[in-house]
Amino acid sequence: MEHNKVDTELQESYDDQQKWVLDSSTDSRGKIPLRAKTGAWRAALFIIGIEFSERLSYFGISTNLVVYLTTILHQDLKMAVKNTNYWSGVTTLMPLLGGFVADAYLGRYGTVLLATTVYLMGLILLTLSWFIPGLKACHEEMCVEPRKAHEIAFFIAIYLISIGTGGHKPALESFGADQFEDGHSEERKMKMSYFNWWTAGLCAGILTAVTAMVYIEDRIGWGVAGIILTIVMATSFFIFLIGKPFYRYRAPSGSPLTPILQVFVAAIAKRHLPCPNDSSLLHELTNEEYTKGRLLSSTKNLKFLDKAAVIEDRNKNTKAEKQSPWRLATVTKVEEVKLLINMIPIWFFTLAFGICATQSSTLFIKQAIIMDRHITGTSFIVPPASLFSLIALSIIITVTIYEKLLVPLLRRATGNERGISILQRIGIGMVFSLFAMIIAALIEKKRLDYAKEHHMSKTMTLSAIWLAPQFLVLGVADAFTLVGLQEYFYDQVPDSMRSLGIAFYLSVLGAASFVNNLLITVSDHLAEEISGKGWFGKDLNSSRLDRFYWMLAALTAANMFCFVIVAMRYTYKSVQPSLAVVPDSGDDVETATGTNNTSKFT
Repeated sequence: MEHNKVDTELQESYDDQQKWVLDSSTDSRGKIPLRAKTGAWRAALFIIGIEFSERLSYFGISTNLVVYLTTILHQDLKMAVKNTNYWSGVTTLMPLLGGFVADAYLGRYGTVLLATTVYLMGLILLTLSWFIPGLKACHEEMCVEPRKAHEIAFFIAIYLISIGTGGHKPALESFGADQFEDGHSEERKMKMSYFNWWTAGLCAGILTAVTAMVYIEDRIGWGVAGIILTIVMATSFFIFLIGKPFYRYRAPSGSPLTPILQVFVAAIAKRHLPCPNDSSLLHELTNEEYTKGRLLSSTKNLKFLDKAAVIEDRNKNTKAEKQSPWRLATVTKVEEVKLLINMIPIWFFTLAFGICATQSSTLFIKQAIIMDRHITGTSFIVPPASLFSLIALSIIITVTIYEKLLVPLLRRATGNERGISILQRIGIGMVFSLFAMIIAALIEKKRLDYAKEHHMSKTMTLSAIWLAPQFLVLGVADAFTLVGLQEYFYDQVPDSMRSLGIAFYLSVLGAASFVNNLLITVSDHLAEEISGKGWFGKDLNSSRLDRFYWMLAALTAANMFCFVIVAMRYTYKSVQPSLAVVPDSGDDVETATGTNNTSKFT
């Protein structure tokens, strides 16, 4: 009789876990979400849709920004490049602020609403600057200098878009991943696929931007392009709002910096106390007491920080829970700080990949400008920026093959739910980025030799189709490493910092852009000191980009060696096992929701 009663209670508990989402999220009415009616792909598709529109708008502007500044605003090339870099820098740094605001104060959904509204304001102002007489660039079709009002309106518009991107990017992607519960086996597998299809959706937006939108801007008009971008963004925003009843929401948890400081202060204050070998003697809340996420298990690295969770005097009547968090931290808070510290070397050793990735939108495009871009048998000339579509196309194809073919095979071969570990995926992408730099160096040497052979002819240039391999291989690298970095920084940060986690991923690319500029300056100076001639001349034919690409290949190879060492020693987030119940069984079965205690890189 007793046994049957226990079986009934366990079955009811299992049914509750299948019916309700028990991960601290809420539905649109602030109640516990019903699994059958909220989240998963029914919600994620709305979110991927608006990301498509945002990437379409962003790349529709950024890809041709230098062209706009030089042809419409009549800036010289140096000033145009400088203004473009300023704008790109602000756009890169803003996600750190946007992610912080989303996690600490507004929540991810609220941040997306605010950021998209600001983004739309920028698009509307940008479009109006082409149609309102007082804001037009010129009164006549041809003018030497644009009107100041147009210039002011233009820069206000693009910086509004920059601010909107800063809140939109980190909050939206993490909000999409929040639609899948880590503690539910089926939804956990869906979340692993989510980052692949998220990337495919944004690449579809990029592909459309660098083909259709660039063509419209060049051949029809910037004003028409602005109208299209505004309408598409507004429509997708409206569709996103329609999905509100289907979303799962996470409440903001306050500043994530305070718990980090508390751990350091508590550990330093108790630095002279011995740390027990048994982690169960450290201070931790129970599952019932902890309602803001998942409890983490104690790990063996960075043991000094464990002192923050040491209970000073167990004989005192004062309960541990009532002690100041500046004096006593929980194991979970300590482990969250460890996670952030462990991320620093991973972040640093992915910068080399970011440097390779930046070449696709800078030097690769400059190569395309002076090469033959005619489509055989027609008079149509492919815009140089449109070659970037090869990367987007390569990512879409690679992600699809990886998700539909490789992951099922790898799951059976390795027993890993992801097929391979996150760091393995990142490492494979680095290998392809190395190949891309080698191919780029070989192709550039061929182009230089061809240019020397036909230096008397201005019409004889190497076909831009030769650039296709380096674009395509770099796209494969992006499909592995960029998607892996998104998943890594979302999954391995503390649960309360997941918007900031996406911002950390974006900061890799932003920091890599600055390091790339530094490398160009230093390598050019050193080459001039050694040989009397720099690698970067007045034009590409007087430059030696091939040597710069070889340098990047060597840097990537050395970096990969360091990355493998760090990855092999890496300790993944270790989530405390939760009790799940198997139907028709009288025993509780412990299931670790995403526990990975040691690195699975090798």
